[in-house]
Amino acid sequence: MSQKAASSVLQAAARILSPASSARPLSSSASVASSAAAPSKAQRFTLEPAGQKFPHGFLATGLHCGIKKDPAKLDLGIIISDRPCSAAAMFTKNAFQAAPVTVSKEVLEKGHGLARGIVVNSGCANAVTGTQGLKDARAMSDKLDSFLAASSSSSATGTLVMSTGVIGQTLPIDKILGGITASTATLGSTYSAWSDAAKAFMTTDTFPKLRTRAFELGGKEVRIVGIDKGAGMIHPNMGPPGQLHATLLGMIATDAAVSPTALQSALTYAVDRSFNSISVDGDMSTNDTIVALANGASGGREVGTEQETPEEYRKFRDELTSFAAELAQLIVRDGEGATKFVTVQVNGSPSYEGAHKIASTISTSSLVKTALSGEDANWGRILCAVGYSQPDFAIDPTKVSVSFIPTDGSPELKLLINGEPEKVDEVRASEILKMEDLEIRVELGLGEESATYWTCDLSHEYISINADYRS
Repeated sequence: MSQKAASSVLQAAARILSPASSARPLSSSASVASSAAAPSKAQRFTLEPAGQKFPHGFLATGLHCGIKKDPAKLDLGIIISDRPCSAAAMFTKNAFQAAPVTVSKEVLEKGHGLARGIVVNSGCANAVTGTQGLKDARAMSDKLDSFLAASSSSSATGTLVMSTGVIGQTLPIDKILGGITASTATLGSTYSAWSDAAKAFMTTDTFPKLRTRAFELGGKEVRIVGIDKGAGMIHPNMGPPGQLHATLLGMIATDAAVSPTALQSALTYAVDRSFNSISVDGDMSTNDTIVALANGASGGREVGTEQETPEEYRKFRDELTSFAAELAQLIVRDGEGATKFVTVQVNGSPSYEGAHKIASTISTSSLVKTALSGEDANWGRILCAVGYSQPDFAIDPTKVSVSFIPTDGSPELKLLINGEPEKVDEVRASEILKMEDLEIRVELGLGEESATYWTCDLSHEYISINADYRS
């Protein structure tokens, strides 16, 4: 698939849920009226229970083990498979990688790309915690492994670990280990079980981010489930294990049969075009992790690499990419203090990497994001960000065009055409910027490649949330 075609897949992901679907839509074409009656993000974006198909062979649960002060808030999540899984992951490139990142890499290396479980805690990141943090993360993995080994005819184990919360504090490990033991009594495959697992991922999130999908692969229906969390400290740049390299965490589980090598390749491709293409505040976490498990319970033929089974691999990769984009957009929707969901589309680039860098630079510009919050059509800030983005090619200012694209189907508002400013209709610009969803489109006029980024505005509420995060 070309980068141009891949961009089309990602743009379609934002519209994947229609109003008639079993989950609430991911986009809204007009601004939500500011009133007490306006539906909350939780009301609009929480997955509906009816009609969901969860992948075969997986069990999940979530509970309160005592990390968080409020007993009503779940803080420990468990996901396991009844059989060994192909496993793949993408990890933060932050130099201060958290203990669970290190331990999960060890699990993948030791298991040669196989695993069976995931344990996640929220409320404490177990980052910058030295040798004690590593000891605690390994204890979490070993504790769930002991249950898996004792409760199955398969001796295969391998538990990946994820943590999120405040950096620099050690885990209440005895509470967590007790919680893992208690969790084995509540594991299930129902919507309620998966919803509890998603709630256990949450920190400053305002709703659990849970999605499902079913599609045909090799003549068999396969199912996929995804959970992620994140609202602040969001600007991921994750890579696969083996590369040098409030938090984004995510897991994707499928009953498709996929080899470990193919799963890692597909996940790398998907994350680059989804989770690595979002930004809330420009801060890369110490804990960013996306994990994928594939247990083959659907009974279909195993998907190999693109060279081994090209048609099946591309089908799986593209479904995974679209699904990952859907999950990633939920994080931007729930950005701390966010009132806007903004798609930044950069077209006409000589390379995907250059277009991606320009889109990222626009998405992280504090001046662009504050203008969006103030609904101010100060498009010169967009051009400024394009100009200092330093892609892998020379930008020709005389070929650059910029537009605001409304999401209600009305005509675009051209701001700059081939380097020449347009006489902007400020009233029309204000109408577009009042919408919750909008697109900033940049045309470079230099090639055929494109990239998409998703971001939000930067509001006073973001400052309020992060000024007293620990209190």
